[in-house]
Amino acid sequence: MHTSTMAGKFIIGRTICAGVLMAALSGFIFLEAALAPKSEPWPRWQAHNPKSAATISHAAWDKFLKKYIVGHKDGVNRVLYGRVGEDDKKALHDYLNRLRTTPIGNFNRAEQKAYWINLYNALTVRMVLQFHPVDSIKDIDVSSGPSGGPWNRKLLEVIGTPLSLNDIEHRILRPVWRDARIHYAVNCAALGCPNLQPTAFTAANTNTILDHAALNFANHRRGARIEDGRLVVSKIYAWFAEDFGGSEETVIAHLRRNAEPPLARALAGRTSIDDYEYDWSLNGAK
Repeated sequence: MHTSTMAGKFIIGRTICAGVLMAALSGFIFLEAALAPKSEPWPRWQAHNPKSAATISHAAWDKFLKKYIVGHKDGVNRVLYGRVGEDDKKALHDYLNRLRTTPIGNFNRAEQKAYWINLYNALTVRMVLQFHPVDSIKDIDVSSGPSGGPWNRKLLEVIGTPLSLNDIEHRILRPVWRDARIHYAVNCAALGCPNLQPTAFTAANTNTILDHAALNFANHRRGARIEDGRLVVSKIYAWFAEDFGGSEETVIAHLRRNAEPPLARALAGRTSIDDYEYDWSLNGAK
């Protein structure tokens, strides 16, 4: 066979293989998104008071975070679960009990946003503490609870309504605020997750922390990186693709908006994602 014909068939074959791979990846992002919880508003939690100037104190949670979160040289914040003393466990319980009885519908949206983020993260930490030691939050025993892992466990009653982590994230935070940065705020106790912040969220600091968290995660290797010429990103961008525009192109556009110069250069000309990954190992430290 003539070499030019062979070369032509090789190029066509390579193009077809690339097309198949891209189709598979596109299918992957839609499959992962289909398996993830949907953003579905819960009318029970729509009430708010835009004129309210009242604030909610998160000082107890802030103190806990500053005492038990440690930064690591790899850029991932870790929690000293094994060192949390009984007094601090009680203080965490008391903080959650106070949030449980807070008439959250009486507050403005900014106070509510900080409240729900802190509640989610504090509940996650308390759940890990209750089952510690574990290698992953996914190892937590849910035999007596509903399917869907620890995220579907009803962990706390707020104003008499039992809530799970999935309720807070997907039926309150995501549908009410429609802010993709929420995914950089709620922490699922895994190394692959955006950092648990060492500062409690408040109405005053939420936007600043969210912007910082988005920048930090996007430019960290677990958020996005080029490896052997391939663009590898967090599965968060597949699970919740709709919050980032709904396609690989919009995910890349989101990453570009948060990219520091090294990542920005790496993303130049990129129109597709080569792989997704996530590390479910516990974000614990000794």
